[in-house]
Amino acid sequence: METYRSNGKLLITGEYAVLDGALSLALPTKQGQTLNIIPQTDGFTWKSYDVHNKIWFETQNLETNNVKFIPIVDTLKKILKVASEMNPSFLKKMNNCLAQTHLEFERNWGLGSSSTLINNIAQWAEVCPFELLFRSFGGSGYDIACAKHNTPILYKLEAGKPKTYPINFHPSFSNKLFFIHLNRKQNSKEGITHYKTIKKGKAKLCSQLTEITEELLRFPSEKEFCTLLEQHEEILANFLDIPTVRSLEFPYFKGTVKSLGAWGGDFVLAVGEASYVKEYFSAKGFSTIISYNEMILS
Repeated sequence: METYRSNGKLLITGEYAVLDGALSLALPTKQGQTLNIIPQTDGFTWKSYDVHNKIWFETQNLETNNVKFIPIVDTLKKILKVASEMNPSFLKKMNNCLAQTHLEFERNWGLGSSSTLINNIAQWAEVCPFELLFRSFGGSGYDIACAKHNTPILYKLEAGKPKTYPINFHPSFSNKLFFIHLNRKQNSKEGITHYKTIKKGKAKLCSQLTEITEELLRFPSEKEFCTLLEQHEEILANFLDIPTVRSLEFPYFKGTVKSLGAWGGDFVLAVGEASYVKEYFSAKGFSTIISYNEMILS
């Protein structure tokens, strides 16, 4: 049996603007996804298991009679097709095998079920994961960089080429940093589509967010850290013409709340005392509250 594994991801700075070259801070998560390849004699079987070890998707020879599985099969076909175009010998590897994926986080968490899959398939196919992503799924590639690294990273696109810089990032007040799931899955493609319709001011936006990212690496105090996150939120809110998540949903929170990744869903980062953060968000119906040290590889 062959086994491949990739880390999940959270984007702390540079959401959207990372597509246009902004320097971004991204954190690989302890939870990720594995891919097991097991030889068999009867064609190609794919089985996807969730975090509870239950099969949520399966296909034999990339065919399905289940209507809800058709988009998933089509996406999987596209990824595997591109991988085989990049490395023609990969076609032989797919003959007579069982591929099993195992998620280590809830499917609706938005920690990178697609990016971990692509990075795992790239390892199996022995191809470049960034090229596989760009040719199949699209995106900036920061999530692939997180899948491959076990420490926080800086990431940027330079002339369309991915650049990754592993860094030491572990704030002294990490015991006051929490990731709260908003009980809904955000479609990042929708947010990216909206961002791409905005044609003016992107160079300035990238410059502003890059500067904030660089400031976050200068070991700011908790107060300075929060100020930088709040500035980041306001800059993006003005650019996208979308309210910040704090003004929209948490105006009375006594601390800082920042959107992560595509705005409107998945996780937010909250800064505050543990007891207060847990009490506040639990009272609002958000029960998935994960500390920085529980979530992040560093």
